Amino acid sequence: MVARILLSLTLAAPCTAETVVAARTVRPQSVLTAADLTLQDGTMPGSFTSVAALIGKETRVVLYAGRPVLPEDIAAPAIVDRNQIVTLTFARDGLTIRTEGRALGRAGVGDSVRVMNLQSRTTLSGRVQADGSVMVQ
Repeated sequence: MVARILLSLTLAAPCTAETVVAARTVRPQSVLTAADLTLQDGTMPGSFTSVAALIGKETRVVLYAGRPVLPEDIAAPAIVDRNQIVTLTFARDGLTIRTEGRALGRAGVGDSVRVMNLQSRTTLSGRVQADGSVMVQ
């Protein structure tokens, strides 16, 4: 019995893991496609193991060919660009106020972004909503 277990352990195929790496150099603020990524044998703690999870994401930094893609290197695609005019929404206790503002940075859905209220020239922070408006507190 012991000999059979030892034999099966020595004949077992080695287990390999793969890491997602950049297939070519990708510039920041580029939306990733399948052509930008490839799998490479080996593992790196914290790196991605599936190409499908990264397709459609936006790069925050330059991705160099052959280097692993890390979570801090990518983000949701930005839907608000710097200097874009956005709708600012404030809602509390049944009161809703909407006005226009200018985005002071790039951001994706759910990201925090600084905006300037165009009427009062006050700088506020808010969260980008799915429709591209910014909810301020």
